[in-house]
Amino acid sequence: MNKKISLGVAVFLMALASAVTFVLGWIFSNYRSDSLLNQPITVNNNMYKKIDEINDIVRENYNGEIDETYLLDFISEGFAYGTGDTYANYYSAKEYTELKDDLNGKVVGIGISFVKDTEGYAKIISVYSDSPAEISGLAKGDQIVKIADFDVLTNYDNAINAVKGDAGTTVKLVYRRAGEDTEVEITRRKITVPSVESQILEDNIAYIKITDFTSSTVDQFESAVSSALSNKVDGFIFDIRNNGGGTMKSVAQMLDMLVPEGPVIKSVDKTGEEKVVYTSDNAEVSVPMAVLVNKNTASAAELFAAALRDYNKAKLVGSNTYGKGVMQDIFPLSDGSAIKITTSKFNPPVSENFDGVGLKPDFVVDLTAEQEKLWYELDGSTDTQLIKAISVVKALNK
Repeated sequence: MNKKISLGVAVFLMALASAVTFVLGWIFSNYRSDSLLNQPITVNNNMYKKIDEINDIVRENYNGEIDETYLLDFISEGFAYGTGDTYANYYSAKEYTELKDDLNGKVVGIGISFVKDTEGYAKIISVYSDSPAEISGLAKGDQIVKIADFDVLTNYDNAINAVKGDAGTTVKLVYRRAGEDTEVEITRRKITVPSVESQILEDNIAYIKITDFTSSTVDQFESAVSSALSNKVDGFIFDIRNNGGGTMKSVAQMLDMLVPEGPVIKSVDKTGEEKVVYTSDNAEVSVPMAVLVNKNTASAAELFAAALRDYNKAKLVGSNTYGKGVMQDIFPLSDGSAIKITTSKFNPPVSENFDGVGLKPDFVVDLTAEQEKLWYELDGSTDTQLIKAISVVKALNK
């Protein structure tokens, strides 16, 4: 049966046909030998043939409107997923813009971090300085019970997603403090996410918690380290528990402040060739250090810990880490979108790659199930991993 198609669909089909013709032509012109010609051409020809076949069927029979951008994004997402690469991902143009902001430590939001508490509400564990949330009166420990039209207790995921939105838009939420509920309307805006928290403990040991590794983390970390050194601290504890990683460049820049001259990150590509990606200069910090790690310490965070141990700068305290020792690169596409794929392994300066096995701490201290569940409420008297790290640093000072 013949059906009319719109001008837009006709243009799309012509563009698709042109793209297939171009790609196949390129493959034929670039693969000279029979051994290279046969299999790649067969694989690619079958792939484009099947896509073309599906496209014909859908265009001819589907009783509905197709959003071409949405369709193309899903095709691209499926390609990334179909590679079998656990860490591969496709980002639409909007998602890629947001990702770049994330990697720079900047997001659009209201300026809070929260967790799902034992009651099922969103409990605020930190409020960013000078953020819309702080200006609106929110504080650490508040329970968020309603966001927009969603009750947090009965519709947690949708409620949390409702916090997101474009800069300049508003969101209403209800928070509970000391049994009293208060409604506020907060305007979202772009903010720099604080990823470093620091304090001087009673034993004159600097405690620095790093929640992420972004380009903005570097300056925050440098400021915290410099401040601690000016106070002549007797040691450092770097807390990277529940830190899922970030950019290799930021890790390298932070390690450069701490370790002596030498390699800090190596990479091994698909051919097995190893090369040094980042090095440090001869400036270093020469006081005892410990690094707190756990099962959620991953990727670049693991590399941070491994490098400090490789240079005999720090002892690791806590539980075995996640074990992600492979590196992804992000490739921007012509329409503003991007694809991320695994391109190499990354190795610490001296020790072996830890992908799939993680890092075993020098001092294994596992939290109880209850402590892990309420990790955000642990303090100097209840955090057994922190208590052990303090004793390790004190012993290294003797």
